[in-house]
Amino acid sequence: MKITLKNLTIAFKEVIAVNNVSLTIPEGELVCLLGPSGCGKSTTLFALSGLYKPNHGRIFFGDEDVTDLPPEKRGIGLVFQNYALYPHMTVEQNILFPLENLRYKKDKAIEIMKDMARLCRIEELLQRKPSQLSGGQQQRVAIARALAKQPRILLLDEPLSNLDARLRLEMREEIRRIQKETGVTTIFVTHDQEEAMSISDRLVVMKDGVIQQVETPQEMYYNPVNLFVARFLGNPPINVLDGVVKKGELFVNDVKIASNLKTSDGEYKVGVRPEGFKLDENGFEVKLDDVSYVGRDTLINFHVENTLVHAILDLEGQVIEDYRVRLSIKPHALHLFDIKSGVTVNAK
Repeated sequence: MKITLKNLTIAFKEVIAVNNVSLTIPEGELVCLLGPSGCGKSTTLFALSGLYKPNHGRIFFGDEDVTDLPPEKRGIGLVFQNYALYPHMTVEQNILFPLENLRYKKDKAIEIMKDMARLCRIEELLQRKPSQLSGGQQQRVAIARALAKQPRILLLDEPLSNLDARLRLEMREEIRRIQKETGVTTIFVTHDQEEAMSISDRLVVMKDGVIQQVETPQEMYYNPVNLFVARFLGNPPINVLDGVVKKGELFVNDVKIASNLKTSDGEYKVGVRPEGFKLDENGFEVKLDDVSYVGRDTLINFHVENTLVHAILDLEGQVIEDYRVRLSIKPHALHLFDIKSGVTVNAK
């Protein structure tokens, strides 16, 4: 089911949580709404669910305008951060509950319940109560219950935030598997960029209620539209320095770090991903603060003026001596941003 938002605005008193957002989500995709706390991602999700009514704009599921429909008429499955399972019911009863409310015949409801239990790999847990389950198991039950209604849209609000690191990794792989098997259009809200990049078909990065960029994870990582997106994606984060372009040459702290740039002279914010550096005997020299080895990669830290820079190098058998190296920047890894607006400047 395709989802379309047209000029959606949601305000709470004087606070505009979602500001004139327009977005199209193709049928069958898993899309992550990503951004810092307070950016409007959960508010957008709750508007899709019908829990929040927009002040302006329309919401379409396919060709149907659902803006004024109550949640129970929208055909959505909603999974909350805290799972919201009924503690006095067994897993089986939790999954059957929405089907009973929809007045499914008992045999059909049981058949669907068992199918969802198999899909979410919880067949052995059907007679347990939520208190007897781990966090990951509870999350699977919540997803099974949401899918039992055979929703047109699946909405997940920070579904993994209560899990430990190992379970988060396991469950995000499971969510991706379940989404692929069902083909249901899925909206996933998170502030964890690594989580979002690992499972999404497409990312929607938001800031202050406004969409900054909509793109596939890899394309957004390598071609951010502005400094905010560049900083939000990546771990370790992108290095940001102050630079000056003079006649196609880029200088940082009077050191030339790039040439043949196709941009106007002036001051810019310079972004370089940690993996964007390489050893180069003709490059600029830096004095290292720290060196550490992680498998085949070498992590180095150095300062440019008062800015700490992180770099990841593949030494390929080379050795760092005397804590000094010469580096250059891979062409695709260099980003220039307008010093006032933060918008990406095409310099290549």
